[in-house]
Amino acid sequence: MSESPSNGPRIRVAVVGVGDFGRNHVRVYRELPGAELVGVVDSNPERARAVAQEFSTTALPGIEALVGRVDAVSLAVPTVEHARMGCALLEQGLDVLVEKPMAASLAEADRLIAVASRYRRVLQVGHLERFNPAVAAVEKIVARPLFFEVHRLGVFSPRSLDIDVVYDVMIHDLDILLALADSPVTDIKAVGIPVLSDRVDIAHARVEFESGAVANVTASRVSTERVRKMRFFQQHEYISLDYTRQDALRVRVRQPGPQPQFDFEKLPTVPEEPLRAELRAFLDAVRTRSVPRVDGAAGRRALELADRVMAGILNHGRRVQLGAFAVPQASPSWARE
Repeated sequence: MSESPSNGPRIRVAVVGVGDFGRNHVRVYRELPGAELVGVVDSNPERARAVAQEFSTTALPGIEALVGRVDAVSLAVPTVEHARMGCALLEQGLDVLVEKPMAASLAEADRLIAVASRYRRVLQVGHLERFNPAVAAVEKIVARPLFFEVHRLGVFSPRSLDIDVVYDVMIHDLDILLALADSPVTDIKAVGIPVLSDRVDIAHARVEFESGAVANVTASRVSTERVRKMRFFQQHEYISLDYTRQDALRVRVRQPGPQPQFDFEKLPTVPEEPLRAELRAFLDAVRTRSVPRVDGAAGRRALELADRVMAGILNHGRRVQLGAFAVPQASPSWARE
């Protein structure tokens, strides 16, 4: 580690996998005063050189070249490679931030967690919406929520079509629901279909928690508009947050009855790119040797819930017998082991 006057020791970092996600990691690391961007690695040498040139760093030939040069790595390769490459990096003595979903199966997630523990390495999972200022504001006031309504809709993009919308998009909200509800899941009903790809492109799930909370979650990557919103209700309160605008509104019942009175409060937030906040938190965990806010256990819980949603989608498809749409080619991670 090299010294940074304003942030303590600077963490030497590299990014492995510089596609759309990885390139953004490179960009942010270049901007963060607590990071020293050492280089990038990619299976496509041409892409590695182009990104390295764009951000004034070095294209390295492979992860073996990172030993002795860096302290920590962002891993943004395809999901099927997360466990293999993540374990190799951890075994090399490097701290790792692995993009979501953390692995292609729960067994692989367990391997990552076990290797990180064995080598006493920091393992963080890239659920960046946890670092959205609106989510941070809401976490401070949550008090036994009982009903959630969540919509995460996006226009079609060829990015991440190797995984279903549940693992690509919905998993963000499943992770946040687990954090806010803070209760075991007792039942799931789900439906989803392929639309423009051979994977599930749009999905809806109803998730019930032991606490009595219920969540309706919709995720789509084939919509005509971009929507990223959550609203939830707790006793005498309604809270609405917009991930894109990074704001949150709290409505409280001041006086119930036939002529109710309400208090409207815009929760205080400090706008910031969630990825920047996420990577800064990762650097802090590496520097202080502390447990990350979204550690391997949290990443595994989100993956397990995504698996259960996907299993519900498959069961629904078989039950309604919609021909080619009855059983999408996708399958839960436990069915791919």
